[in-house]
Amino acid sequence: MPKNPAPKKLSVPRVLPGVVTVTRQVHFNSAHRLYNPSKSHRWNVQRYGLCSNPNWHGHNYVLEVSVRGTPDPQTGYLIDLGELKRILHSAVVDQCDHRNLNQEVDFLHGIIPTTENLVIAFWNELAPRLKPARLHCVRLFETPRNFAEYHGPLVA
Repeated sequence: MPKNPAPKKLSVPRVLPGVVTVTRQVHFNSAHRLYNPSKSHRWNVQRYGLCSNPNWHGHNYVLEVSVRGTPDPQTGYLIDLGELKRILHSAVVDQCDHRNLNQEVDFLHGIIPTTENLVIAFWNELAPRLKPARLHCVRLFETPRNFAEYHGPLVA
């Protein structure tokens, strides 16, 4: 009779040490107007051109959010990408998609919605929700060729 092969010794799965960055991309569509109400109409038109149109204009935004840290020794994940997607939708996409950024998004109230201001505002909404992963970069494409990114407040 053939002998049963010796059972294989099970090895403990490993998680490699290191710091990684994980990025999730989401999309939303919004209207806005670039306008500083403390300045004249002429000043606004000179600075913002067609973007100061009183009847608004819109963009198909692409938002990329990167988190950085060490993978969990039990899961190998820095963050579950499904959870990151849920956070991005809850904090930003669900608030901004098909909305007027000047009038309908509470956390943008009183802010000139330039791409530069938006990445900072989005960072402020996202950072507290991403523990223990650390927010690394918020990048927002206003068009395929124009984008801004923010890496958080400068630390002295």
